[in-house]
Amino acid sequence: MPSKRKWECRDLGEPNEFLRMRITHKGHAIHLDQCAYLQKVVEHCGMLNAKSASTPLPAGYYAAKNTEPVDADLRSRFQMVIGSLLYLMLGTRPDIDFAVTHLSRHAANPSQDHLNKALYICRYLIGTSTYSLVYNGGSSAGLIACTDSDWGSDPTSCLLQTGFYLKLADGLISWTSRAQKTIAYSSTEAEYMALSDCTRQVTWIRSLLGELGYKLKAIPICSDNQGSIFMASNTVTEPCSKHIDIHYHGICESVAKGNVELFFIDGAENPTDLLTKNLPREKFAKFRAQLGLQFPSGSI
Repeated sequence: MPSKRKWECRDLGEPNEFLRMRITHKGHAIHLDQCAYLQKVVEHCGMLNAKSASTPLPAGYYAAKNTEPVDADLRSRFQMVIGSLLYLMLGTRPDIDFAVTHLSRHAANPSQDHLNKALYICRYLIGTSTYSLVYNGGSSAGLIACTDSDWGSDPTSCLLQTGFYLKLADGLISWTSRAQKTIAYSSTEAEYMALSDCTRQVTWIRSLLGELGYKLKAIPICSDNQGSIFMASNTVTEPCSKHIDIHYHGICESVAKGNVELFFIDGAENPTDLLTKNLPREKFAKFRAQLGLQFPSGSI
């Protein structure tokens, strides 16, 4: 191997495990899972015999701030559960990203309801414990990104939710669900900020792949808001956008240089909706299947 002439290293053969993620090769496909770790989490949370749930959180649920005094024991258990779920979410479970990050905001002073909903996520994981995140090496699908923002459906916060992901070989390689850092005055502005956040991640991935020797064309980013796409493609400052923090306007330069290309996707068909809110079972299952997660027959 050429790398051995530059650095001291050993070839240990085909990898089978990395950071508690099991790696399985099946033909041209690579399957990643954390089944063993997930089982330990469920057992540690005392949920082995719990009934499974069809979604990470009930549709339309939003966690309200706890105004009662801090319960140290409750907080300790809640943080233990959420911390364990965070590692699953960051590793191979984009489907629980919104649910975990939404509840984690209340880690300083959780209520009993917050703990119950964290355990509800465990119930969902029980029913989907044999999943795998699959990358199809035989696919012709290249790098693509998708983004969305939730407009005003969370009554507990004035900050909107941003969600985006990057997909390669039919499987997600990066995903994010988080509250926006500044208040948006319109849905177009919220979607524009989500596009900008996604573009920064795309720029980093593009730079990484460039260092590895891959020459990429413009990377497509899909959004379900025509107004935000127009703002990102038009370098003229409009009265409705001049108040937006200047660092969000970096997307205009990426579009002008041809590093990214923006496309419209219908909101009802945007899988990133799963990263911005709690969806009903049917819609959640539809979008989950588009993330690269594969479940054996019989899973919910």
